[in-house]
Amino acid sequence: TFDHVASTLARYIPGVTVDKGFAMADQIHTTGQAIVWTGQKETAELYWEQLSDAGLTMAPLERD
Repeated sequence: TFDHVASTLARYIPGVTVDKGFAMADQIHTTGQAIVWTGQKETAELYWEQLSDAGLTMAPLERD
């Protein structure tokens, strides 16, 4: 649900509020994707694992 996505993003991603999480959930619903965080690979892997463990489905990590 949007509630689950928003609260999970807010719980694990620094700087993401529940309101911002709802905006991201809406973007994901509308476009099929959203960038929720960018930074160092090791940190991204931790966030990816936490979000996955919380039940969110994500694309593999991308490298720039």
